Amino acid sequence: MSTFTTSDGTDIFYKDWGAGQPVVFSHGWPLNADAWDVQLRLVADHGFRAVAHDRRGHGRSGQPWQGNHMDQYADDLAELIEKLDLTDAILVGHSTGGGEVARYIGRHGTGRVAKAVLLGAVPPLMLKTENNPEGTPIDAFDEIRAGVAADRSQFYWDLSEAFYGFNLPGATQSEGARRAFWLWSMQVGLKGAYDCVKQFSETDFTGDLARIDVPTLVAHGDADQIVPIAAAALKTAQLVKNATLKVYPGAPHGLTGAYEQAFNADLLDFIRS
Repeated sequence: MSTFTTSDGTDIFYKDWGAGQPVVFSHGWPLNADAWDVQLRLVADHGFRAVAHDRRGHGRSGQPWQGNHMDQYADDLAELIEKLDLTDAILVGHSTGGGEVARYIGRHGTGRVAKAVLLGAVPPLMLKTENNPEGTPIDAFDEIRAGVAADRSQFYWDLSEAFYGFNLPGATQSEGARRAFWLWSMQVGLKGAYDCVKQFSETDFTGDLARIDVPTLVAHGDADQIVPIAAAALKTAQLVKNATLKVYPGAPHGLTGAYEQAFNADLLDFIRS
């Protein structure tokens, strides 16, 4: 396995496939780099270098007690990019990973970045506040924390249904997708999983989005039950200069089937342009 050790002593696992302009993928909560395998192979098959890591606390990376916060996630990504000496990189983030990409640019700039892709991403702010009435009430995130703390195995299995929209009318069920989601989720340490809920729900990325000065694809399903589009992509596309908004009608948070194929085509078009 390929790993490197961060400056605070945490081992980070990463995949590095293919050769060419680097495309760096950041995964959502509570998953790991395997969730990107289809896209990693896709871009590597088309002449790009595909890189993806397991966020600290997740998958095959270390599970430290400290450092499970968005600034550190972004700094870990920066250390990976610097270790591999990646330049002209295209950063792709899904859900919490989209927040990681935004915070990376907010803290480290775009000196090594050519483009960005935010898919079903949590910015600018998930939490409902007086200034963000489209957000999700704090009670929903308290329920996530309670579920993770009490019986995370059952919680992750139940979450997989809404994650992939299998509870929507006419949805094509995939037990395999749900089992994979559960398996990846169970690899997250309880401390890291619990801490990350606050990070993806309460972090305000507005200032980070303002620093994005490279072409950016903002992609989101309008049937996303996990990160509702009104508080996320619709606002992000207005805050990011040079943003292109792509809305997938009927698509859930986790893309499968025809929705995933549509995104894959848009991803290839965007990174080639």
